[in-house]
Amino acid sequence: MEHRKMYHRQQIDLNDGQCCIIEGPIPPEDLQLLRMHADLDAFRRPKDQHEALVEIAGLEEGRIIVARVDEVIVGYVTFHYPDELERWYEAGMPDLIELGAIEVADQYRSYGLGKKMIQLSFADEQLENMIVFTTEYYWHWDLEGTKLSVWEYRGIMEKLMKSVGMVWYATDDPEICSHPANCLMVRIGKEVPQQSEEQFDRIRFRQRFMY
Repeated sequence: MEHRKMYHRQQIDLNDGQCCIIEGPIPPEDLQLLRMHADLDAFRRPKDQHEALVEIAGLEEGRIIVARVDEVIVGYVTFHYPDELERWYEAGMPDLIELGAIEVADQYRSYGLGKKMIQLSFADEQLENMIVFTTEYYWHWDLEGTKLSVWEYRGIMEKLMKSVGMVWYATDDPEICSHPANCLMVRIGKEVPQQSEEQFDRIRFRQRFMY
């Protein structure tokens, strides 16, 4: 399976005079030279999250896109194969990749960095031979910090994913079905064979008699 990793870099001038660099996919040796913003703690402590990013970047399929100010990571997006504990892993599809974590430090959330990082991830058709999916769970959302309702936050996440052509897909996955705000969003690259699409459909539904 060909994993196309085409490095891109974009510079953004922030309102306070700071310069933010959005770049990736970044190799692990370059990631090790950076450090995490203290607010990037949605999934684990910043130090532990930094170690996880370096590990993902070293995977054959792994991709890390970051937004950084100088040597400080203020946002990141991860791409990797599904976790072994998830149903999406069971089919062993080499062309099925997960858009996993996306996080932006609180003080940098008004600059659209999440959208810019995701759009850079798909630049130059580098993911056209992949089915890219993301599972959105409301318990991962910063509802308290943003003061948004679960549905307002869901709308933001859906709009963010739609900016790169990801659309809502139905599934009978129990975790996604456990709350109506949770959702599965998918982008099928134009080079993905029909066989892979059909295989993905079989993963999405285990209880087809219900639909």
